[in-house]
Parts: sequence; C-alpha cells; structure tokens
Amino acid sequence: MKKSTIQLTKMFCLGLLSTSLAFTSCSDDDNPEPDGNSSFELVREDFQGEITNGEVILTSGTYKLTGKIEVKDGATLTIKPGVTIEATDLDPASDRREIRYIAVAQGGKINVEGTQQSPVVMTATTKEPAAWGGLVICGRAPINVGEFASAEVSNLRYGGTAANDNSGSLRYLRIEYSGYSYNDEKEFNGLSLFGVGNGTTIEYVQSYQGSDDAFEWFGGTVNAKYLVSINTHSSVGDDIFDWTEGWNGTGENWYGKRTNNGNRGIEADNNSNNHNASPISNPTIKNLTLVGNNAGGENHAIKMRVGTNGNFDNVVLSNWGTGFDIQHDESLAFVEAGELKATNVKFVNVGTKAKGTSTAGADVDITKVFTENDEATGAGNGVDAPEWAQGWTVGF
Repeated sequence: MKKSTIQLTKMFCLGLLSTSLAFTSCSDDDNPEPDGNSSFELVREDFQGEITNGEVILTSGTYKLTGKIEVKDGATLTIKPGVTIEATDLDPASDRREIRYIAVAQGGKINVEGTQQSPVVMTATTKEPAAWGGLVICGRAPINVGEFASAEVSNLRYGGTAANDNSGSLRYLRIEYSGYSYNDEKEFNGLSLFGVGNGTTIEYVQSYQGSDDAFEWFGGTVNAKYLVSINTHSSVGDDIFDWTEGWNGTGENWYGKRTNNGNRGIEADNNSNNHNASPISNPTIKNLTLVGNNAGGENHAIKMRVGTNGNFDNVVLSNWGTGFDIQHDESLAFVEAGELKATNVKFVNVGTKAKGTSTAGADVDITKVFTENDEATGAGNGVDAPEWAQGWTVGF
C-alpha cells in the first residue's frame, strides 16, 4: 500500500505539472506564495528589478518597493486583493535613478485585482507627497507627437497604431503620496498613461496626496471609470486630471477635490507645438464633479487649450474662480462649431462661469460652451462623496 500511494502521488504531481507551469513541485515549498512562471526573483522585502517573462503574482501582505519595477514586453505583474506595495525611502546620497516607481512597457501587462472591501494600495513609507514615483503604463495606441515617443520619466517607448492595445486591468487601486520630481521638467504623476489602448481596463482608482497631476493621459484611447483624487496637503500643487498628445477615450464618474492651493481640476491640451496635430485630443467625459477651494494661482475648474476638443455631460463644479477657461483659436473654433461643449452643468460658488481667450490674447464670448441644470449630480452625489467611492477610498 505504501508503494502504491507513492506511485499515485507521483502521477498526481506529473498531472499538475502538465496543466500549470506555475507549479514546479508537489513537495512543500519554502516560499508559500506563488510567483507565477517567471524567472523574476520575487523578494518581499526587496521588490525591484525587471520582469522580463512570465507572470509574477503578489498574493497578500506588504511588498517593499526598494527600486524601480519594470514589466517588459511579454511579462505580466498580477496583484491580488488587499496587497500593499510600500515604496521605501530614497537615500539622499544615492543615485536619483534609484527612485521607486512601477512601469509597464509596451507589450507588458499589469493586472490589479483589488475589490471594494480589499483594495490594492500603492503607498510609501514616508506619508508625504512626492515620496515615490507612482504607476506608469506605456502602450501602443496612437499619439500626436510622432508615431512613437519616450515617456518623460521612465524613458520607455510609447505610441503606435493599435487603438485596442491591452496593457492589463486596474480595479480598486489606491495610489498614495506619489509625484516624485527629478527636476522642474520631469515629475511623476499618480497614474501616467502613455499611449494606452482601449483594450485596457481602468476602474475604481484613487490618487491620494500626490504632488503632481493625479491622472494624466498622453495620447492613447484608453477609457477610465470611477476615478477619485483627494488633495489636501499644502505641497500638492498641480492638476487633478490632465490630458495631452491626442487622447481619445471616455471618462465616466470622476470625482476630484482639493482643499489646498493646487492647480486646476482639469488641464486639457492637444499639442503645444502643433495645435492641429492629429489625432486631436477629444475625450467624452460623463458624470464629473470637481471641487476646489476658490484660491490659488490657477483657480480654474476646467482649462482647455492648444487645440483640444472635448465633450462633457452631467457636471458639478464647486468653489472655483473660473468654470470653463478656453484658450487658443483652434479650441475656440470647436466651441463655435458646437463640438466642444458641456451639457447639464451645475455651478456652485463659481465666480466666472466661462472665459475665452484667443491666441492673440483677445477676450472671446464662449457662454455657449455650457448649458446649465441645477439638478445635475456629477459623479453621483453632487459635491459630496459618491456612493460608488465608499469602502476603498480615503480622505473624504
């Protein structure tokens, strides 16, 4: 009987091996967490390096991000519910290239599998803005600064012709204390999307206390639903939502709030060097709430310029000096044509509802850019926290 049991066990092990490359033995494993079928060495207290093949799986608990993680073409990083990735402090005397961030290259994938009860959290040991880089994803979707370009902080290539490119899935993810700055020209955001395609899923993502933009799109076609940004720290100074380089996607249920003297709710561009560059930035945004503090040097809820187009519906703007600030002849032409517009807008304590400025600096009447509706609900609950944000966000 003992010999037969051993033989059956061996047969069972061979069966498992043939059906899943994720297992290499039926014997007890000194490391109880699976790391997929990648050659990457997963070390919980020293999470850094390049994932060049297979799938790496973060299963539970906290992983210490001690350098950069780059997910290369053909590789996948999967993060299970409740996992925390904590960026450790950067030694002031070290090389700045050791900054902690997570980047996904063209052809790589990241799958964040958080839930409302157990979100995935990317944070830092030091609970201050700019403590680490944030999350960067580079895809193969179209951009308008050339067929290809290099991401401003990771130097990874992005752009191409694959509008439906798939870089994975983000669900129930919170990114905290990001926005590390290399210099005045290069600064990480919370979530940076470079040429990301619409085969990628982005839902239920929060940026909390990031020092630069919370979310920024550099071209691409990716859609994004249920986004939250909360900024209260005095050192947080840039925009909440930002797009440029020909982003053509949809946004649905976005909530942004700042109580500090940060910048705009939305800063939207097409191409600063060529306002008519194609593809034209032209997203559709539905169910949007932007709450400011009615102070700061760039006190605009929505600023659109250098040729961007766009369409908004069901919008609540609260505590801003200016609601819609549209600049440059190319963007103003979209307003005149009835293409750049916002329907069902509710203004709450907004000084100037709409302001237009031509390329030459002349004032332009753009009151036709919006239609009002005092019953607008924005992200779902007016200026207050939407119901869909309960349980996985912080800072409300």
